[in-house]
Parts: sequence; C-alpha cells; structure tokens
Amino acid sequence: MRILTNICSDDLQKSKEFYVSLLGFQVKYDSDWYVQLCSPEDSEIEYGIIQRDHALVPIEYQNIPNGMYVTFVVEDVDIIYKKALGMEIPILQEPRNEFYGQRRFLIKDPNGCLVDVCSPWEPK
Repeated sequence: MRILTNICSDDLQKSKEFYVSLLGFQVKYDSDWYVQLCSPEDSEIEYGIIQRDHALVPIEYQNIPNGMYVTFVVEDVDIIYKKALGMEIPILQEPRNEFYGQRRFLIKDPNGCLVDVCSPWEPK
C-alpha cells in the first residue's frame, strides 16, 4: 500500500515553489493541473498539489482547507523556521517545545492550508 496526500491549489506554481524552497521537495511530475513532489531522501514519500477547480476535484471539495493540517517532520525545525522567515512566510506560531516531544512552528501555505513543521525534542 502507498499513501499520497494531495492538496488543492489556486496557483500551482506558487505552491510548488513554496514547498520546494521551504522543505526541499523535488518535483516528480509537473503539469498545468497537477504537481507531484517527493522527498529528496525517499521518492516514495510524495505530496501532490492539484488545481482546485479541476474536474477531478468534486465541487464540494474545492474550498479552502478547514479543520485539518499537514505535518512535516524535519531534521532541524529551527533551520526551516529561519528559511520561512527569509521567505517572508507569515508565521502563525513561532517554534516552541511541545509537551509531546516535538518542537514545532505553524505557518499557512499559499492555499490556506495550515502547515505544522516539527522535529523531535527531548526535555533536558
């Protein structure tokens, strides 16, 4: 079995650039209606971006995301946070250590999707 997360976008190129620049994704497939990204470490870890108003997306799901978020676990959350600042991405929550063993920050992607970027953290 394989799981692939797809998000809807009004601007595929802007979304692609966001994820490639911030998280280092590689582009696996690129068209005018769909972009498939993958992890540079494992090409089977994929993330898709589909044009929001494409016929493959049912009309009732062509809305801005609400009630969900996507988490990306990275090696060093603080490095990605500095990248996000340099890209002038609005920060919803600055990095902080959470009680469940993750250090994370929250941002919104160009599509309105809440993005959680985190790394494992152990209290000292």
